[in-house]
Amino acid sequence: MGTRMEVTRLESKMNTEDYEKLRSLFLDSSGVPGSLSRSKFIHLASTLLSCGSEEEYGFLFDSVVVSRAHRGLLLDSEAVKEEGRVDWGGLCSFLQHQLSEKLKPCMRRNVPRWKPPRSLTCPHRDPVQKVLYLESWGQYVTVSQGGSVGLRDGVDMSLRTTQRLQNSTVRPQDLWVTDVVLLHNLHKIAVSFTSKEVCFYDMLSKMDFSCTYKLQGMKFTPWCLDYWTNTSNPDHAVLTIGDIGGQVSALFFTSAQISLFERRGRCTDSDSVAVVQWDDVLKGKHRCCYIIKHQGHEPAWVRKVLYLDSLEALVSCSTRPQSSMVIGWREKERRRLRVSSFRTKRGVWDLDYHQELKMIATAGADHQVLLWNAYETCQPVYTLTGHVAPVTSVRFMQKKQQLLSFSRDKVLCLWDISSQLCVHSLDGVFPATQESAQTSLLLLEGRQHLLLTFNSLLVLLETVKEETRTSSHEHPVTCVLYNSLFRQVISSDAGSSVICWLADTGQKVKQIRRCHGNAEISTMALDGTQTRLFTAGTDGEVKVWDFSGRCLHRMNAGLGKAVVVSHILLLRRSILVMGWERTLTVFRLHSFFKSEVEPSEWKGGVHHRTAVLCAAFNAPETLVTGSCDGEIIVWNNNTEKALRTLRPPARHEEFKGKERSPDAVACLAFLQDRTSAQIATGSADLVSCGSSGLVRFWNTVNGRLLAQFEAHNGHLGPVVMTVSPCGQFLVTADREGTIRTWDIKRYSLKSDQEVTREPPELLQSFRPHQNAVTHLETGIHGDQLLLLSASSDCSVALSCLPGDTIGLFGQLKWTIRNGLTLMKSSFTERTAGL
Repeated sequence: MGTRMEVTRLESKMNTEDYEKLRSLFLDSSGVPGSLSRSKFIHLASTLLSCGSEEEYGFLFDSVVVSRAHRGLLLDSEAVKEEGRVDWGGLCSFLQHQLSEKLKPCMRRNVPRWKPPRSLTCPHRDPVQKVLYLESWGQYVTVSQGGSVGLRDGVDMSLRTTQRLQNSTVRPQDLWVTDVVLLHNLHKIAVSFTSKEVCFYDMLSKMDFSCTYKLQGMKFTPWCLDYWTNTSNPDHAVLTIGDIGGQVSALFFTSAQISLFERRGRCTDSDSVAVVQWDDVLKGKHRCCYIIKHQGHEPAWVRKVLYLDSLEALVSCSTRPQSSMVIGWREKERRRLRVSSFRTKRGVWDLDYHQELKMIATAGADHQVLLWNAYETCQPVYTLTGHVAPVTSVRFMQKKQQLLSFSRDKVLCLWDISSQLCVHSLDGVFPATQESAQTSLLLLEGRQHLLLTFNSLLVLLETVKEETRTSSHEHPVTCVLYNSLFRQVISSDAGSSVICWLADTGQKVKQIRRCHGNAEISTMALDGTQTRLFTAGTDGEVKVWDFSGRCLHRMNAGLGKAVVVSHILLLRRSILVMGWERTLTVFRLHSFFKSEVEPSEWKGGVHHRTAVLCAAFNAPETLVTGSCDGEIIVWNNNTEKALRTLRPPARHEEFKGKERSPDAVACLAFLQDRTSAQIATGSADLVSCGSSGLVRFWNTVNGRLLAQFEAHNGHLGPVVMTVSPCGQFLVTADREGTIRTWDIKRYSLKSDQEVTREPPELLQSFRPHQNAVTHLETGIHGDQLLLLSASSDCSVALSCLPGDTIGLFGQLKWTIRNGLTLMKSSFTERTAGL
């Protein structure tokens, strides 16, 4: 912990110049890179750099050595293999890894939910070269290869108007646009043409694009453009040009808002446009701008250029393997570049830069996406594999640790940078075109728009607006329990993890991973002492754990088969397991003298016609079980004999004329506050709910249905429920994340001839989750009656009945006793509008 804090503090002090000096430490007198010992690194770094102490550089050196040994990243060079030495590549990889780890907690990795792609009306008959977004106008601009311009509304994406760029240098039929960039601080666009010129067009009027400058006389055709401006000093700007001769040139403007170029005498064309000669700028005849260039890609075409102010460098790519990516470092006080080349197998089509991570992504013709540290030229930091065709475009999502890549076979992949995994891919939804179709991407994170072009076709991908949410688990949560002995909340998920949380603060105290290997944990239960936890997986096993995380017993419920256990019920002398067959699987407590436990025979035999899903027990001897067809069987648990069957109406009035399968009984709960005398006189003592949104109240003694009501819309599917220990509150929840609390203290106390269909009083309806609620649990915590809810949206919520939500486990800590009102109000603000 101490080491990481020191490294982070040192890193934050260093600027680009410091990193350059640090890099130079590893070069010998002939410029060959090598490695340094600890003492030499500390001495040189603390002497040459203006920041950091010897102790801090010692911490940095030790951290690099330990990290490389732990991750198995030692290189093949003999010098690096020596214990206690570090080279420049190792240092860069470590700092990159530290930055990635640092950003993990604050980055969201939710997979976007894409709306169906929209094909937009496109006015162009030739390939679209570029799509731009004009923020000041709130409009999109498309520019085609032939020079036609389309303006469309930024809200409904409707086409507003079309124009044509004017250029008297060539005949209209010979006009060929190669690239376009927006000069946003100047209200201009710069357009490059195959006529070896770059033209600058004013956009002060939406109805006209008038050309103000022509930069002519270039040696090769300009193929790609990039523009950067200093936000604190808009007069300083850089236009970067890559051409088909392998040259990268950067025009540095020093008074951009006044004039890009000087108007020199009669240097105008037939349209009275100021003509600027490339050689004049090279020779310094225009005092308001100058050119820095390199030919690192010669003789290949430059495919993409970027100017990175944070690195003071020009980054470019080509499909020539030897110069797949080239970085031209600008040397201080000198108008020249120091060039570094990056090699790949088959070259690079596209690249992008992540401002926060200081990382470059390249789109490879060899089907790979590579992530590079700008200071480490020998090899990429990460390789992202998954595409089966050449990758043509890459775009970082700057607000997240995510990257989009698009390949020639029309597959869009979303990558999580920290894990280097493809978390989502989209294919089969884009228009059918030739594989060689020219494509381009425009990503607008703020508007959640991704625009793709396929020759003259324009496609819009929109994401459903994201909500900033807290995730308690990495996977959908399947069950939640309250342990009053330890004052903890226990939750399980589909990724086979169990997490223990402090109910008082919401703090995570323990996590057990891979409880059932790769199998989902379907349900859980606590024993009477609350010192043993039972987990059931979809692998057909039930495991018994202590709270140190040790597995004590394995119960072979599925007899070696992978079956889904839906419910575990712990009784005084036995444990009932169910969910996949018509009979009950029983484990006798006297069998738990060994770690592997086999089931015993249920004496009552088979009485259900479909699989048993749930059960409930009411002391001293009443057991009820519910099945898929809606039947509930009442048993004497002591004799294990079936007493009677409770059946729902075959078809009730409110569902007449509607096709509906019989109600599967999802949950059963006894009303523990109802006395024997009340039950004997006809009061309800059992509540059930199922797949149609109905809740039913039963009397188990006389086998009658007393009341039923629709707690949630039946079209939403199954509901889950729980009853508070005091018997006052019934809590139900649906697949949309809505929870409802009902007052049932005096509901269905008397037996009438007709089934009551009026619902009890609804006390509260709230929505702490975005998706389906999978489990509900109530518990008494001090003087508070708490409600716990688990959801498939990966969250576990804590509420105070009848329905004030305190927060989600995994968010900032809370204090139930002192901060209940505060936490409730802040949670309400975060979930407003759901």
